[in-house]
Amino acid sequence: MEKVLGPCYLLGMSVAAFCPRVKAVKPLFAVLLPVLLLLLSPTLAAEPVRVTGVRVTQAPDKTRLVLALSAKVTPQIFLLAGPDRLVIDLADARLAAKLPKPAGDDPNLTGLRSGARAGDDLRIVLDLKRPVGIKSYAMAADAGRGSRLVVDLIPTAGARTGADARTDTNTNTNTVTAAAVAAAAEALNANAPPSAQPPPRTKARARARAARTLVVAIDAGHGGADPGAIGAHGTREKDITLAIARRLAALVAKEPGMRAVLIRDSDTFVPLRGRIRKARKHNADLFISIHADAFDSPRARGSSVFTLSRRGASSEAAKWLADKENSADRVGGVDLGEHDDQLATVMLDMVQNAAQERSVKAAGAVLNNLSRLGATHKQGVQKAGFVVLKSPDIPSILIETAFISNPGEEARLRSGAQQQRLAVAILAGIKQYFQHYREQTAVRPLSADAQSGNGAGDG
Repeated sequence: MEKVLGPCYLLGMSVAAFCPRVKAVKPLFAVLLPVLLLLLSPTLAAEPVRVTGVRVTQAPDKTRLVLALSAKVTPQIFLLAGPDRLVIDLADARLAAKLPKPAGDDPNLTGLRSGARAGDDLRIVLDLKRPVGIKSYAMAADAGRGSRLVVDLIPTAGARTGADARTDTNTNTNTVTAAAVAAAAEALNANAPPSAQPPPRTKARARARAARTLVVAIDAGHGGADPGAIGAHGTREKDITLAIARRLAALVAKEPGMRAVLIRDSDTFVPLRGRIRKARKHNADLFISIHADAFDSPRARGSSVFTLSRRGASSEAAKWLADKENSADRVGGVDLGEHDDQLATVMLDMVQNAAQERSVKAAGAVLNNLSRLGATHKQGVQKAGFVVLKSPDIPSILIETAFISNPGEEARLRSGAQQQRLAVAILAGIKQYFQHYREQTAVRPLSADAQSGNGAGDG
């Protein structure tokens, strides 16, 4: 009997009051005792997530923050203005590493700071130099490394630093004479390759252009050691982009008068500038970079299409002009190093404007066709300073096919049928774009009359 009474005494109860028939209640105690003891015992606190490392790196088109974590966590990430800040909230987390100091020449980031929020939560604040867009994704633990949170700060189309504003002001005060424009147009037309020279206005002109093979450079984003964004189920962006790029290239190859060039056709890493160089080497008429987007919220969805921002174009023009004395590259068929600074500036501006105009047309056509597959992330064409969009003389667009961070869209991106649908939609946009510019597919300079608004139509 004493062995049976034990649980009653453990509960601090009278055997006479609660256990008059010990044998009858013994099975009941066997069920209730573990539950009652659990309810009466102190709650065991879960181990907080530790941020074990913080790293900030710079790339030509973004600043990247990487948080090393002891366990997976769902962050809350948002932007604040006045002044510009990026806030990262981690529930039940502790900072176990020193926050780094950004490089002085970082174009986006001023500093990092942290503090406790709501007692047990961690808040990390990034003080920004200007407005930015953000792209974030989690990376699962692998190969001896723990979980990581990656946050990219990407300059927005309207973001300008004080130095940028001063540069724009100085540029606007320069007087570009009509003679300089005429000389630039003449130089560009005289030096352009035969395919880019406007032939006489005859029926033979249309036939010659129709017979010319149009080259589409298809860039599968990321690759090699750079996996890109990673979905909740382990899908790697680099694999999805390559699969879609190959499907698109196969479709382009079947089109009469069109040829595809794959910037990468295997799981290899190609530097961003190297992607532009390969497209220019093949005299591409259109450059398309394929990606899959990511965000901290799994609800974000839809495709997006980007062209180069005005600021990105301006900074690239400055780079080309600064390098013109030492560069053998030809822009629009002309060696900039052979001409004085003002003439070179006008020529490059004319070529860039033509390429940007066509980029917007191509992006709009592709986005319109992608919208028929489902919701787009935003209604119109977006602008950003992505490096791969910076070719001065090739119309270039970047496609975010879907959000790999959205479980539903991740599953669809893994589907061969969905990959084919995306490739078909992109091809439809490409064909519409080329049809629109059937008479002037290659990016070529406008005449001096056209620049001044006095040109007549082809008639």
